[in-house]
Amino acid sequence: MAAAALAPTVCPLTVLADGLDRLHDEEPVYLPSAALAERLRELFALRNRLDAEIVRHVAVFDRTHGYAACDSRSAASWLRNEARLSPGAASEQVRVARQLDRLPQVGRAFADGELGFQHAAVITRTVEDASPEVVGEAEPSLVQVAQRVDPFRLASLTRHLRHTFAPEACLEEANRAFERRRLHLSQSLDGVYFIEGVLDTECGATLQTALDAIMGPPAPGDQRRPVQRRADAIGDLARRHLDAGELPQKGGVRPHLTLTADLATLARLAGSRAADMDWGQPVPAETLRRIACDASVTPVLVSDTGDPLSAGRTRRVLSPSQRKALVARDRGCVLCGRPAVWCASHHLVHWVDGGDTSVKSSALLCNRCHRLVHEGGYRLVRRPDRTWTVIRDRLPP
Repeated sequence: MAAAALAPTVCPLTVLADGLDRLHDEEPVYLPSAALAERLRELFALRNRLDAEIVRHVAVFDRTHGYAACDSRSAASWLRNEARLSPGAASEQVRVARQLDRLPQVGRAFADGELGFQHAAVITRTVEDASPEVVGEAEPSLVQVAQRVDPFRLASLTRHLRHTFAPEACLEEANRAFERRRLHLSQSLDGVYFIEGVLDTECGATLQTALDAIMGPPAPGDQRRPVQRRADAIGDLARRHLDAGELPQKGGVRPHLTLTADLATLARLAGSRAADMDWGQPVPAETLRRIACDASVTPVLVSDTGDPLSAGRTRRVLSPSQRKALVARDRGCVLCGRPAVWCASHHLVHWVDGGDTSVKSSALLCNRCHRLVHEGGYRLVRRPDRTWTVIRDRLPP
């Protein structure tokens, strides 16, 4: 017995590392699907238990000021430098560690692997401003819910609970979130725009609702990925507001997208230069032709040196009455059926090529299908049964 008592104690971390080494030596591809699924469940549970141990050790490290012996100003600072956590993640580790002492049931479920770190973070944030009586009453229910739902759903459910006992704190959080709003719109050298930003809850939900309404269910044959459909929907939303003419004027003129191009470019003559788009890079002739299908055109006569000599009257390719007749006939995009309000009028033979500007010679196309016809290298034709289809007109670039 004495000899056994004197045997060196094996470090639990060494045992853990040895187990991970053996696990790494195994090849999961040889496991049956059922066994692989069970292995994954066990691994996630073990990861939760390991996260719980990290939080437990961080709590002691923070409470005893162990970081001071390591020349750090705080436990969060030590975690940033030594564990290479982001500032937000380091602070969250310390915050959860400090709060778990008041939540013994959450701590036990976390240590048993039944809850993850994100679950614990949501629960501790929920009861952070609650009295001990509220915490004791709410904790069992919070644990039960957390064992059944993901952290995002848990946060949604607990937000209602927190508002019942800390409405002012909820309002302060909402105001802080609102102050974080921002939107960056930048353009790369090749003309592509990048959007990066943060929207508050109301603005984000409003935009999501608008985009969902614009996108609708995918049309038959629509091969676009969801992210592409969402990007197109933002363009449709902006175009509709510009077309409505309800935006504030700038310099006495209603805001609109402007392209400047030579007639040779519009006619796709060999050797013609690209069209210039406001706020953007030069665009190909076919993009110019698509936009010019349903646009106001102002001819400008210039000298050999490029100086404007005279400007003609701005005219719309289709008159308002013709547009109404076109909508009455087509009802929407003739290819995919999108509502007419999201469609432009397309010339079967472009007006710059001598095509007739009439209802008979036009058709409604949504932006996606309109781009397919122009930039995609197709031609819109009407079948004898008065339905529409596209045929390959040329190979796309």
